[in-house]
Amino acid sequence: METWRNFIDGEWVESASGRAQEDTNPADTGEVLGRAPCSTGEEARGAVDAARRALPAWRATPAPVRARVIGKAAEVLSRRAEEVARLLTREEGKVLREARGEVAKSVNILEFMAGEGRRLNGETVPSELARTFACTLRAPLGVVGLITPWNFPVCIPCWKIAPALVAGNTVVFKPASLTPATAVEVVRVFEEAGVPRGVLNLVHGAGGEVGQALVEHPEVRALSFTGSNEVGTRLYSDGARQLKKVQCEMGGKNPIVVLDDADLGLAVEATVQGAFGSTGQRCTATSRAIVVHAVADEFVERVVARARRFRVGNGLDPAVDMGPSVDERQLETVLGAMDRARSEGARCRTGGTRLAEGDLSRGFFSAPAVFDEVSPSMRLAQDEVFGPVLAVLRVGDLEEAIEVANGVRFGLSSSVYTSDVSRAFRFTEAIETGIVHVNNPTMGGEAQLPFGGMKATGVGLREQGHVALDFFTELKTVYLDYTGTKRESNIF
Repeated sequence: METWRNFIDGEWVESASGRAQEDTNPADTGEVLGRAPCSTGEEARGAVDAARRALPAWRATPAPVRARVIGKAAEVLSRRAEEVARLLTREEGKVLREARGEVAKSVNILEFMAGEGRRLNGETVPSELARTFACTLRAPLGVVGLITPWNFPVCIPCWKIAPALVAGNTVVFKPASLTPATAVEVVRVFEEAGVPRGVLNLVHGAGGEVGQALVEHPEVRALSFTGSNEVGTRLYSDGARQLKKVQCEMGGKNPIVVLDDADLGLAVEATVQGAFGSTGQRCTATSRAIVVHAVADEFVERVVARARRFRVGNGLDPAVDMGPSVDERQLETVLGAMDRARSEGARCRTGGTRLAEGDLSRGFFSAPAVFDEVSPSMRLAQDEVFGPVLAVLRVGDLEEAIEVANGVRFGLSSSVYTSDVSRAFRFTEAIETGIVHVNNPTMGGEAQLPFGGMKATGVGLREQGHVALDFFTELKTVYLDYTGTKRESNIF
């Protein structure tokens, strides 16, 4: 059985802790993929030291040259796409079609960010002073800590690592404990691409040990985190007390609004794919369908029928539509949320149970669930479940739909299905989400566009697109007097 190692200062090194945990396939817990080290805070601090030593040379490397490493990483990952996708399915559980899509999106991100090395621009701004050249320059922050989740263990590390490196920072990467194998493959991609010694470091381990060491280390200038609100809120608070730059991407409770003039066929398919794709384990998952009364009955019947046709099983089977929850704990969270929904009076129209017959008995499977007659105050309408569970809320019109959609603490993604452009623009104007779709599912995002949310979904600057560099850089304002003579200045 393989025991993975940390990657520190350009070397794959065993953890000094002597402790490790097994990494199993959530669709077949009898398959052990390997063992991941339970590293110590001291090892995390050693990785920070390596990143600090590598910083001066990497910072001094021209941005287009730094970006060549990212471009080469895109080539390496593209070449190894099928291998990485299959490992992703075995480790995290999503079906192979979705894993291939995640790897393809990761390649897109790397390709886009490689181009940003030639667009790391500041501004030239007119000065009030004669014969003075004024401009802004982007400067790297220094050592940055990146903490990533298990649900997109290839894509999210890529969209954090790539802009951090292009901007001239050095990185300590702490992946989720549930997906160590894919984290290793991501770092191997960058290693093969030629990332210099110490510029990118990987430390496996628990958040309370390794992650906290990054939060507390005085040489870590910034932290980028994706995960739960509970952990992110604590990390943001701890980082702020040390005046670190902190970025947190956290929960979502994403609505799809279906109006009476919607193409119901498109809306139903978007809802089902958004709610049950990736087993509902994504922050942009469609967790609420807010439907006007005029089409609600037909919409629900069609969604229920479509959900019942979903095939659940091992994601490597091409006939399967949905894989397992990532582990037993997550499955219990999903089952508990559905039990509470029933106790509050929501009507379960399909699913809502664990699947444990035959081959499914070896994994963490549940049937896609549709709950009707959900009121806005129910926990199923308010709390992120992170599982294949859809709550249907019935409303009278667009304005009530917007009020219900905005009546949660999250604000990541939303969608409206309508054929009326004025209603579409009204929704776009009034909805409180960072991403808005019209006649498109709630999930997804392109590499060249910003990704992020409002309210409790996130704090800090957006990820992806060229704005990703805003978080990983700081601006210098430069005044250059090219006369070389002493004179009065009116700059205060």
